[in-house]
Amino acid sequence: MLHRDGRWSHEGQPVTHRRLREAFDRSVRFLPDEEKYVVQLGAFRGQIELEEAAFFVHDVDAVDGTLALSDGSREPFDPATLHPSHLDDGWLCTVKRRLVEGGLPARFTQAAWAELMRGLEETASGLALRVAGVLHALPPEPVRRGRAP
Repeated sequence: MLHRDGRWSHEGQPVTHRRLREAFDRSVRFLPDEEKYVVQLGAFRGQIELEEAAFFVHDVDAVDGTLALSDGSREPFDPATLHPSHLDDGWLCTVKRRLVEGGLPARFTQAAWAELMRGLEETASGLALRVAGVLHALPPEPVRRGRAP
């Protein structure tokens, strides 16, 4: 199972080996035809259960507007897809929009969320987020709720 905080467990036991966890993170795949998430390590492929999201935002580059994801990929960030977690005070956005219509959720790590919030600005119409030099208006309620995940 992949937990909302990025921990892995198998049959109720935590996966504690750092390199194995990192390999799992890099090997997460979504199979659109089968509509399921798997870990693909060489010939081994195992379906994974998710608590919330299969991908995690590890870094935000607000200058060029890209995200670094837990699977090692980088992709453009669309601030319009930001939304709070229904489980806690964490935040997610939509990624992998080329892979599947509507995209897939990715959860921000605490460090990535803190970096993103550095681009928060007060404007005449409320709070806005500066990404790639462009201000994106944000609704006031979710931003007030937002804390580091």
